[in-house]
Amino acid sequence: MAYWLFKSEPDSWGWDHQVAKGDAGEDWQGVRNYQARNNMRAMKRGDLGFFYHSNIGKAVVGIVEVIRESAQDTSTDDPRWDCVTLRALRPFLRPVTLDACKVQPGLEAMVLVRNTRLSVQPVTKDEWQIVCRMGGVDP
Repeated sequence: MAYWLFKSEPDSWGWDHQVAKGDAGEDWQGVRNYQARNNMRAMKRGDLGFFYHSNIGKAVVGIVEVIRESAQDTSTDDPRWDCVTLRALRPFLRPVTLDACKVQPGLEAMVLVRNTRLSVQPVTKDEWQIVCRMGGVDP
């Protein structure tokens, strides 16, 4: 299993929107960055990810699961762009802010800390465990 982080602006697609989709989940559409797209192409069904509110809040707020592997992004006819389907699994008891990640030992090399602009990014197992504990959930 691999771990990931998915960024979204909560005023356009937030945690509550994702939760409302239930077990059917929602396609993670609209990604137009090659590195982020390639990260989605590497995902497998059952991989887990952090749901991160960007711009407003700048915090990890929950955990999602990849329920469908990479396929054509139906929001465009351009065959270069793919997306995965995600479903919400559980919220964090405490949001984990970007500022908290920046000062947390063990997260110095986390992509979120080093490259705050990448919308879909890998997370190591150690980073996953640290952030989960910070958010009050069992990794």
